[in-house]
Amino acid sequence: MGPAVTDKTTPLHDEHVALGASMTPFGGWLMPLRYTSDLAEHRAVRGTAGLFDLSHMGNIEVTGPDAAAFLDHALVGWISKVREMGARYSMICAEDGSVLDDLIVYHKAPGVYSVVANAANATLVLGELEQRAAGFDVVLKDVQPGQALIAVQGPRAAEILRATACLEEDAEISGGTAFADLRYYACMGMRFEGEQVLVGRTGYTGEDGFEIWVPAERAVSLWRALLAAGEPFDLVPAGLSARDSLRLEAGMPLYGHELDTTTTPFEAGLGRVVRLDKVSDDGAPIPFVGRDALAARKASPPARVLVGLRGEGRRPARADYPVVLRGEGSEPGATVGTVTSGAPSPTLGYPIALAYVTPEVSAEGTELAVDVRGRAEPFVVVPVPFYRRPQN
Repeated sequence: MGPAVTDKTTPLHDEHVALGASMTPFGGWLMPLRYTSDLAEHRAVRGTAGLFDLSHMGNIEVTGPDAAAFLDHALVGWISKVREMGARYSMICAEDGSVLDDLIVYHKAPGVYSVVANAANATLVLGELEQRAAGFDVVLKDVQPGQALIAVQGPRAAEILRATACLEEDAEISGGTAFADLRYYACMGMRFEGEQVLVGRTGYTGEDGFEIWVPAERAVSLWRALLAAGEPFDLVPAGLSARDSLRLEAGMPLYGHELDTTTTPFEAGLGRVVRLDKVSDDGAPIPFVGRDALAARKASPPARVLVGLRGEGRRPARADYPVVLRGEGSEPGATVGTVTSGAPSPTLGYPIALAYVTPEVSAEGTELAVDVRGRAEPFVVVPVPFYRRPQN
């Protein structure tokens, strides 16, 4: 499949083609969907490790004396509380509290932050940040075009990075952290082939893993070095399909499915990221875009709730399928919600789904059904995440 006129390619495009990847348009980019099989790539990440190209993600650098205060104003999180070389999951919301995008913010140095946005929303996020920057001494720069982002995810990920040739610790840029001590949702500077790279212990699979920002001209070298280092650990390249099934098992939201401009963080069960309590050094409340609407939303009963569903049969639910009351036979009952994401779980062996339902049927253990092409397939409400990685 060739790229459409509007589909951009990452610095690793030729590597994907050489590996036989099936390519697909995604968020304005042409990305690898799979290399071998969805199941094999998913299981590799759960059992050993998978290698992902995430270079399509937006990356907006925020610098200046007011960088932390600006991000406190622009985002729902308390970003000024993020320690240096730390990271924080957050969201950018509209004035009405609806979610424009979910993000990860990295505090790389004093007055220097990176805001990592979903590919399809990167231009929107940059525009929103530019509008919200009035009155703040900050500089915003889209640094995505000059970088690549490569992720190693899975229980052998740390061993693979330690074994990767030319990827080295450097005390001058490490933020005072040794790689062996790098915590979850933290980052550090390293060097690859003499160039500075940023390594974050973050990811979107529910496994341990690392995401590495590297200059675009070094992307192919790093990709190949990771594959070579990972061969003894059964590392495999993995595409978007495996990434989606992995994040679903981990109960992680996908923008355009669980999150969109009709949803606030509270409906999505992510109210914890909204810091209505953030205050300045003198104790004054910090106003931020969407604060009033989000405070009102928190205080009001929800019209719908995001829940996990476990299938009791074999037929999977898919996005946009109606969630219905379970009747006596196979006929669907009254509609009480909508599936946002659904698939068979390769790890658990049964269908799983995320769905918005009315509060009355959102309690754990509630027996429901999903209308799968006119037939009511039995599902039950369960906690999310569906899968948690084993703790050593």
